[in-house]
This record gives sequence, C-alpha cells and structure tokens, in this order.
Amino acid sequence: METAEGAEPTALTEEQREIRRTLRELLDQHTGPPAARPATPEGYDPALWARMSGELGLARLALPEEYGGAGRGTPELALACEEAGRALAASPLLATSVLTAPLVAALGTPAQRAALLPRIADGDLTCALAAPGGSLAHALGLTGDNTTGAWAGDGRAGGIQARPAPEGAPGGWLLYGEAEQVLDGHSAGLLLVAAHAGGFARSRTLLYLVRTEDAGAGLVRTRHPGLDPTRSPATVQLRDVPAELLGEDPADPADVTRALATAGRTAAVLLAAEAAGAARGALERALGHVTTREHSGRAGGALHGARHRLADLHVQVEAARSLTYCAAREPGPGPESGPLALAQALEALRAAAGEAVPPHDADRYGRRAAADELLFGPAGRLRARAAERTGLLGEAAA
Repeated sequence: METAEGAEPTALTEEQREIRRTLRELLDQHTGPPAARPATPEGYDPALWARMSGELGLARLALPEEYGGAGRGTPELALACEEAGRALAASPLLATSVLTAPLVAALGTPAQRAALLPRIADGDLTCALAAPGGSLAHALGLTGDNTTGAWAGDGRAGGIQARPAPEGAPGGWLLYGEAEQVLDGHSAGLLLVAAHAGGFARSRTLLYLVRTEDAGAGLVRTRHPGLDPTRSPATVQLRDVPAELLGEDPADPADVTRALATAGRTAAVLLAAEAAGAARGALERALGHVTTREHSGRAGGALHGARHRLADLHVQVEAARSLTYCAAREPGPGPESGPLALAQALEALRAAAGEAVPPHDADRYGRRAAADELLFGPAGRLRARAAERTGLLGEAAA
C-alpha cells in the first residue's frame, strides 16, 4: 500500500510545496496531543500563531495585495488548512482567515477594508463570525437555504436585533441578542455579527462589525468546553453593544445572504482540506502503529486485517483530498462542489478516527470528527443542500 505521506492529489508548484514543507516543520515542532498543549485564555498558542501569521504569512495568504495580503488563491490556503488539520493545530486560521476576512473583503467599504484587512494580514487582529442560534452552517448556506431568514430568527425575539444608535454614538448601531457556538468568539478582537434590522415586518439580515475593545459592558463572551479541545466555541451576548454596518445598506437585502452563501462554499473547501488533513494524520499514525507491531515480530491475522482496512481507508482519504483540491481550483467565487468536498472529507475523517490507534489517538481524531459534523454538517445534509442548489432534486434552490 502506498503510504499517505507519498500521495499527492495534484501536481504542486514549487511555492506550494514550500508552503506545505515549512508549515509542516513548524507544526511538528510545536504541536502534540491536545492534552499536552498549554492551556491559554485564547484557546491556542499565541506564539505559534505569531509565527504562522508573521513568519509564514498564512493570515495574509489569500487577502488582496493592496491591503497587505499575498494575493494567493484558495488552493494555497487549502494547503495551509490541510497541514493545520493534519496536526490538529489550534489557531485562529479558521475563524479569522476562512470565515470572516473574506466577508470583510467582499462587502466592506474602502475605509473598512483599509482599516481592518492590513491588521488581519499581519496577524494582529483575529476575528469571529457570529450567527444567531448557533446555526453557522445554515447561515453560510451549507445545510439550508439562508435566504429565508429562518436561521437568524426571522426578525422575531431570539435572533439578534439591530437598531439605530442615538445621534453621535460610535458606529451608528446598537445590537441586542445572543449567538452560540461562535468559533473563537471569546478571544477575537473583531466580531462580524449577523443581525436583523428594520423590525419584524420589514426585517432584513445584515452584517455588523463589533470591535470588542470598544464594546463596553454590554458584550459578554463565555467560552465553553467543546467536544474538541482544539476548537473554542463561545456564547456571545450583546446588550445594546455599539456596532458598525459592514459595507453600505444594500438596495437588495438578499445581497448579504448571497455573499454569505458564496463565502460559505469557499469556506467548505477549506474546511474540507482541514478535515482531509486530519484524516490523513490519523491514517499515518495508524499505519505507523501497525508497521511498528509488524517489525516487533507480532504480525498475525489481526494485523493483516488491519492492513487491508487501512488500504481501503487510504483510498477514501485520497478521494476526499482529490475532490477538495478540484473544488479549490474551480474558477470564480463560491465553488459549487465545496459542500460535496466537505461531506466527503467529514466521512473520511470519521472513518479514519475509527481506525486510529492507540486509543488516545482515536479519541482526539474522533472528537475533531464529531465537532466538525456538529458545526458544519452532517454530511448527508451537506449533500442534500448541494443537490437542491444544482437542481438534482428538482428546481434549483435560490
């Protein structure tokens, strides 16, 4: 069986190989089992993130050059996410660079982009995307039609409401409500919050910027222990918190939900890369365990059976990686095959976690698989929504 280490889903450029090599070396030096990693208020190692974002430039990788970015595309960021997934590394890369920064770049005013994107590119500013009700996958259009507003409460109580602030107040808006399961929401310096404006009868969902250092006592952020210790979900409570509308008030309210869905399909590719990387890491460790036992002279029927299962798993993981990188190379914004790649990768990760040995490896990869399915899946719903969008189940959804 070809080892997972030797397989590549596509020919890589020299620059892409260098991204992979340097990031792998850094993560291999600084990461270990989650239980052995230092507990920090941020939920990740700030020194490691400083090296990832500064020395390696991961935070700027896909941002526009005019705002301090490197101007690279989704394939390069996918490589970084795959390596982070392989090491089960805890970092702000997902919440900041994958979920939030693209929306600021797509919808922000020139002044907002100039103020925020260079700080994100430098790794100085971390971000989090907050959607009411903990429905991040639905908000991004991955598991349901996000244009209906149901994921955000339809303007009723229970969502997040936005109302104009008193004249002269900073930001121009006040937010009131609560969001759950906000990745890195407890530590991010910038929150991008989906909220309703206009009251129930004329409600529309818009995105608002909350600079946490200026939010005051009305912002309460509570970090919760999650299934996966390398993820940091939080509840964000807003009680008349000052906020600024992201971009201009759109003439068509659907512009915001369409932008969320477009960003969601790209995020799905990068999440798939991370999940496929984690699956590959589990496969490598399982294969290493079997090989060690064989070299110790304990080869037998059980180990031969394990070899066959790992060969099947290798095919499944490489299929997920190939689909992921095909989606990453799709032209235009919001690759349509992103959710399908994510479904395939989540299933590969779940299967790899089932084969992981020793038991503590099975636990850590199993926790990542369960947490990702809870936040961004499940795989069946991702496929169903993709089928609706492409018309495989009838008329294409909006």
